[in-house]
Amino acid sequence: MPEPKDFLLDLFTAAVRAASPWEKLATYLPEPPKGRTVVVGAGKAAAAMAAALEQNWPGKLEGLVITRYAHAVPCRDIKVVEAGHPVPDDAAFLATQQILESVDELGADDLVIALISGGGSALMTCPTPSITLEHKRAVTRALLKSGATISEMNCVRKHLSSVKGGRLATRAYPARTVTLAVSDVPGDDPAVIASGPTVADPTTCDDALEILDRYGINPGEDVIRCLQSGDTETPKSGAPELSRATTKVIVTPQEALEAAANVAEAAGVNAYILSDRMEGEARDIALAHAAIASQVAERSQPFPVPAVILSGGETTVTVRGEGRGGRNAEFLLALANALDGRPGIFALACDTDGIDGTEDNAGACIDPTTISRALSKGMFARAFLQENDGYSFFDSLGDLIKTGPTLTNVNDFRAILVDPKDALTAGVGPR
Repeated sequence: MPEPKDFLLDLFTAAVRAASPWEKLATYLPEPPKGRTVVVGAGKAAAAMAAALEQNWPGKLEGLVITRYAHAVPCRDIKVVEAGHPVPDDAAFLATQQILESVDELGADDLVIALISGGGSALMTCPTPSITLEHKRAVTRALLKSGATISEMNCVRKHLSSVKGGRLATRAYPARTVTLAVSDVPGDDPAVIASGPTVADPTTCDDALEILDRYGINPGEDVIRCLQSGDTETPKSGAPELSRATTKVIVTPQEALEAAANVAEAAGVNAYILSDRMEGEARDIALAHAAIASQVAERSQPFPVPAVILSGGETTVTVRGEGRGGRNAEFLLALANALDGRPGIFALACDTDGIDGTEDNAGACIDPTTISRALSKGMFARAFLQENDGYSFFDSLGDLIKTGPTLTNVNDFRAILVDPKDALTAGVGPR
């Protein structure tokens, strides 16, 4: 087996590779239509998906997709617009208006191919007429800081939108709409991926109001009035305008975890996938992982050593401090603090899109020397955790992992290696 850090990086690389739209999209393409084929989409993988579509589509294409800044891929016929994430900006708003206009005059012989991936909720944004983009931005910022789950965030965003929650497909009707989606959400629910712009929405305006109240978010009178009016209720299952819309989820978090498990097994390490859909506070999920890893290290229960524990999903962070860092850095900081230098346990946590939160790293890694190396620099993990400052902590130790944008997104990837026999000899400290 390679040294622990290299081993964990190999697993992450395998997970990202398995999630690449270049590898999967071609097998899910629909039959070409008699009429036009218009491509629309949004997300961190949208440009890569568009390029893969162009390589494999037998006929003429036109359209526009929106991706995050620095995530563009050159396309021949499909326009690619970069915009702000996770808070929507004017570029996203203007590009979304162009998308809506592009499907307005389509007929029954035409086809819309919607390329949807994580990040699309911010990138495909067009507020309902009764509120402004600034209202939407303010609500988004508050939700991001609140600790709300992705499903809760998207419920609110759907009911303040002219494009989310199935409205894009209703706008394109009577054209046929085929959505190809890369899942970044627990459970792979198409109605949650990028807020389901082409999918019937089971949630309601009342649900959105309850979520805002639950997290103590006051979005202002205009937003409250908008939701209370019910005028922005989303189309539900059975709506005639959605009768010609279908969705295919082409890549899932589970596939990425299985690819990593296969690499681990090939290296002679038992691999165990806890779940592909973990949600909750990053620091709480870290405590659960620390307890499991400690039980494995001390008693070879419930898994024999050497073992690697894998999990995915999307944790949340309730922002309390003024520090820097995403949910993966927060998870690792809490994990290192809980393990407190326990021998034989190494871990990596990264976002598969290559960006942890809004920083320039995918995530970070820890080993049995993390806490002692921090103390030698006068740094206390608990203090950094209180400030939500995982980025600064791991940057000082040289333990950040920087990949750049991966052009896909199947959410968080966590791998914990438990190998007590190597604890004092292999892979400790930064490389």
